[in-house]
Amino acid sequence: MTSSLDQLSAGTLDWLGANLDHFDPYAAGAGTATHQQAAKAVLELALLRHCSTWTGGPHGERLGGATALLRKLWQRPEFPRLFDAHPPSAPTYGLAFAGLAPDGIDDTVCRATLARLAPGFLSPAGKSPLKRMEIRFYADKAGARHTIEPYAELVGQSPLVTLTAAPPGDAAEGGAATGRAGGGDTAPLTDSEGYSLTHAAFFLGDYGRTATGLAGDALAHARELVRRMLDHCVGQDRWDLAAELVIAQFILGLDPLRTPSGAAAVECLARAQRSDGAIPGRSAALMASPSAPAGEFFRKAYHTTLVTALMTLVLSSGRPSWHRD
Repeated sequence: MTSSLDQLSAGTLDWLGANLDHFDPYAAGAGTATHQQAAKAVLELALLRHCSTWTGGPHGERLGGATALLRKLWQRPEFPRLFDAHPPSAPTYGLAFAGLAPDGIDDTVCRATLARLAPGFLSPAGKSPLKRMEIRFYADKAGARHTIEPYAELVGQSPLVTLTAAPPGDAAEGGAATGRAGGGDTAPLTDSEGYSLTHAAFFLGDYGRTATGLAGDALAHARELVRRMLDHCVGQDRWDLAAELVIAQFILGLDPLRTPSGAAAVECLARAQRSDGAIPGRSAALMASPSAPAGEFFRKAYHTTLVTALMTLVLSSGRPSWHRD
């Protein structure tokens, strides 16, 4: 790894490990116990741990505390009930809970959570291609029966293929109306499109473990979308989306540390990192004040810090054998 990536990896993982009480909804005075992101924060931590089990490297020791916390939470029958506080997301959270279960635990709570899912949730009816990819991703990991079509049938409908970037200059003329940045700075995609781009890559490529099925012009198109959006995010200090886009670059068969946009993003994140290891918010514009109370700082910082840690795990895992170019 580069020195910047080493710095990011050690710092973010250490900060997460030092703030596990804020992830635990049942810890005395836990910062997430009363805010609406409690379940989401824990599931993101579980995804980080899940990916760490196959990325290799000296990450296990730094994630030991997180693993212990997750093993405890995954066996508390009341924990999945927290998902009910988010009705639109509750089924997806329940499926992810089962799919990201730590190895070797009693799976009684996971099985009960899957049993609560409405049968129609695990079918393609009425769902966007991206949603179908997400459901298949977690259902396959959970061993849940579903009728979502194979990825080979979904890839051509994914945002990686169907999205098109705004031509340079369009955002300056109509940014407020389109959701793209104005003021002369062209955002190739809206925020929601940027996140759909990265999430499609995550689900199709399992965070770099498998090939996405993209090739030829479709692959070149996806890479260019990621590059343009990554350049924009670096220029705007959009830290969380920049970290996600670096992961997407890796999934699309590139070495981000050897691309100008990927290397610039890693340096951008390294500059944003505090001395305690945290990335203080989703962006420079939304960062937490250094004097913010601990709970407020955690709420603003945990997601981007965790995504950056995930980025370092993926990049340090090495080039997958299926990458051919």
